Amino acid sequence: MTGAGGPPFDATPFLRAYARWRLGRIEALDWVAAQERLLLSLLRRAARTRFGRAHGFGAIRSVADFQARVPLRRYEAFWEEYWRPAYPVLEDLTWPGRVPYFALSSGTTSGRTKHIPVTRPMVRANRAAALDVLCWHLARHPRSRVLGGLSFLLGGSTALEEVAPGVRQGDLSGIAAAEVPAFARPWYWPPPELALIPDWDRKIAALAAATPVARVRSLGGTPSWLLMLFERLAERHGRPPLPALELLVHGGVAWAPYRARMAPWLPPGCATREVYPASEGFFAIADRGEGEGLRLIADGGCFFEFVPLAELDSPAPARHWAATVETGVEYAIVVTTCAGLWAYVVGDTVRFVERAPPRLLVTGRTSYFLSAFGEHLSGEEIEAALLAAAREAGLAVAEYCVGPVFGRAGGHHRWLVETAAPAGGEAAARLAAALDAALAAANDDYRAHRAGRQLGPPEVVLLPPGAFAAWMRREGRLGGQHKVPRVVADPERFAAIAAAVADAAAGGEPRR
Repeated sequence: MTGAGGPPFDATPFLRAYARWRLGRIEALDWVAAQERLLLSLLRRAARTRFGRAHGFGAIRSVADFQARVPLRRYEAFWEEYWRPAYPVLEDLTWPGRVPYFALSSGTTSGRTKHIPVTRPMVRANRAAALDVLCWHLARHPRSRVLGGLSFLLGGSTALEEVAPGVRQGDLSGIAAAEVPAFARPWYWPPPELALIPDWDRKIAALAAATPVARVRSLGGTPSWLLMLFERLAERHGRPPLPALELLVHGGVAWAPYRARMAPWLPPGCATREVYPASEGFFAIADRGEGEGLRLIADGGCFFEFVPLAELDSPAPARHWAATVETGVEYAIVVTTCAGLWAYVVGDTVRFVERAPPRLLVTGRTSYFLSAFGEHLSGEEIEAALLAAAREAGLAVAEYCVGPVFGRAGGHHRWLVETAAPAGGEAAARLAAALDAALAAANDDYRAHRAGRQLGPPEVVLLPPGAFAAWMRREGRLGGQHKVPRVVADPERFAAIAAAVADAAAGGEPRR
């Protein structure tokens, strides 16, 4: 089995030499100049594409010119106007040449599958960002031997569907696996025969049986699926299941709900490092300690803009970039990339904690905003209140989803909360009361609407461990890049999710 014997030698000394060079360049970087230089380079390369001709790329000489000529667009606008009519062969449309890959990304709130173009320049940019993760790890842990063993990437199936000559689509982890250079494969796990398994439960079982646990030095993936892997590995190998693990790389969802649950699985001294990857590109990496912000990759494949969240849907929103961004402001992140995305609204919200160097926190999704009754709750406020309330109620939250429920007079929020361990009968009432108090303390609008009775007290539905996984299994969305939708503002979609999760948790027949 490929890689089962471990790599032929410890490559960490070579990585250490590269890290010294690379981190020196990063520290010397003027991120304002680097971002403007990158944008102008992308514009030159795409000037002859259909998109470039339509927006006068040849005449753009500055960031201001670009912002004047290229309006903000969401995925749906790109798909309908440029990609869908030609799909699956996108050639010289928004990027020069033929797009070789599509990353299939399921929208967590809409449920619709997105086809995100991935070009070879983006593959190279993502690969360079993955190396940067290891460089920052070595900077904090100079004695690490992280490449003295296997690097384990836990993703979805790496099987890619060929949809046209030279064009394949599938999970982003599958694209990454297909592009691992031949010289790096001895350090990479899992091998193709395991990575290709499409069924998540079978894949986890096969990985637990075949992984050479003593040789795994780094592990990356989404926290919820990493926990499932650890549990299965521990059944066969005991604790800690990966005794040589030095680095856990996590991203895709907020880390706070998983931190305490992950700790018992990690060997002493194992470092954790947060990353900010997306189907659209690799955006940022934690270069310091936990909670100190993620450092934006200023010289990669993405030019970044930041729109104040309150202005996102206005006719002429302010579009900040490296030269004008401010700390402490809630922004929607917008990217222009070497995969042919131009002023593309990603759907995430961020807040800068430093400008030089640029460090930010991922605070939620633009769709993770709940204001069905005028309460104006952000995703960050929702998650912080739930975690604080859970601590007060003596509960550990595994997953959750919240949405509005309308009644004859006003309405309320219903919280579907999966706990890490079975909870007692009074736990839901305790959590609801603590949650109500935490939200009222954090948000003036919530407090006012509760006092005025336009908004009723929250309702908490406690779910047993594994409930959301059972639902996602039925939906065919278990594992890989799929995530539980945390906030669903559409009451009809939320009601459908709540009913389906309840059925899955009870083991009943799926509702149609």
